[in-house]
Amino acid sequence: MSIKFLAEDDRPREKFLLKGKNSLSDSELLAIIMGSGSRDETAVELARKILASVDNNWHQLSLLTVKDLIKFKGVGEVKAISIATALEIGRRRAAQEIPEKPQISSSKDAYNVLKLHLSDLRTEEFWALFLNQSNKVIHIAQLTQGGINQSIVDIRILFKTALEHFSTGIIISHNHPSGNLKPSAEDISITKKVKEAGNLMNIQLLDHLIITQNSYLSFADEGLL
Repeated sequence: MSIKFLAEDDRPREKFLLKGKNSLSDSELLAIIMGSGSRDETAVELARKILASVDNNWHQLSLLTVKDLIKFKGVGEVKAISIATALEIGRRRAAQEIPEKPQISSSKDAYNVLKLHLSDLRTEEFWALFLNQSNKVIHIAQLTQGGINQSIVDIRILFKTALEHFSTGIIISHNHPSGNLKPSAEDISITKKVKEAGNLMNIQLLDHLIITQNSYLSFADEGLL
């Protein structure tokens, strides 16, 4: 009996999508990894039996070999390898340190992050840093890629991305391949529009950087915000 024949509330994948990953029990998570059960048991029932054999302890389950796992009826090599792989990913994740998010306290900090993406381009691109309340970067995104002379940003996409990442502040940036740091009338106009939209949504525009190969201009530092 495969998952697709279960009652809707018992389908782990559907439950994941409807209620989120935190709503799933350990057996439901393991059932998703396995994908299907046996002729006599659903994937959830089989997962429950496997977990019970190790006192419902993920660490103990990770100690089982492929040979140990295929002793369960309904678990072949493919399922056993899938289980072992998922647990190994979990082990490696736990062993890694959470990368420190760069904190932006000045235009120079923002420039150091953005120059890696913008300083050597031949065409204009528009990028944004999305920050949390501590001014730490939680997301970086390229929003547009323009022609030789200009890159026009869609403000709706900018703030859609900000909302998706629960940002409280943004720093926008684009490059001038010509090397000219002077803001154009269009640069000033888009900055004003982004700032006004941010005020309405309580997402603060912290700066707009124009980046060239060797330098940058900060709207905030120049009093242009």
